[in-house]
Amino acid sequence: MKKLISVLSIVVTLAVMTGCAGNTELIKTMSTSISQDIFQEVTQSTPPAPGYVDLRIYSSMKTHKPGMYSETDPHGTPNYTMLVNIDGQAIHLQGRLREERSVARSMLDAEEGSGIRYQFETKLRIKAGTHKVVVAIPADDLATAKEVVITEGEIYSLTIEPRYGTIPGKQRPGLYGMTSFKQGVRSFRLLLNGKAI
Repeated sequence: MKKLISVLSIVVTLAVMTGCAGNTELIKTMSTSISQDIFQEVTQSTPPAPGYVDLRIYSSMKTHKPGMYSETDPHGTPNYTMLVNIDGQAIHLQGRLREERSVARSMLDAEEGSGIRYQFETKLRIKAGTHKVVVAIPADDLATAKEVVITEGEIYSLTIEPRYGTIPGKQRPGLYGMTSFKQGVRSFRLLLNGKAI
């Protein structure tokens, strides 16, 4: 119990310090499970038992191609992973990746250009109630924490949307603050059934 309280207090601290240098230690702590009974990964389509809910976790993001900055850079490789920790139980998600060259859909399209598309996805069976969720990309020293409330009898989807870095240099009027996947993922936006949390 003391361990769980300690982890939850770290999670609350994380919500304040997202993007800070302290994320390295927090990600290291969240990478290890201190509990094994919070959720289980679901592959079959059987309905959940009373009191439990299925939670789909999904994210699609883009990075630069491998080797762009260094030979050891995990971007664009299978080593670029996503960590999800719920109430002290961790799961490391491997992304499905493919090379992508996309044309701009608008002047503000942050994913325009040639890079590597990642899709992270899993389905978890979890008890209905309030849960502390930590999502992290260890390679980018990036993490965010949120509290989610899920109720029995509903189907849930947690979508993790990337927010990319701002393009450096002088930009044209009206286009200030343009972002690009080439500048890396800088933060996340979490949506539960389409609503920001």
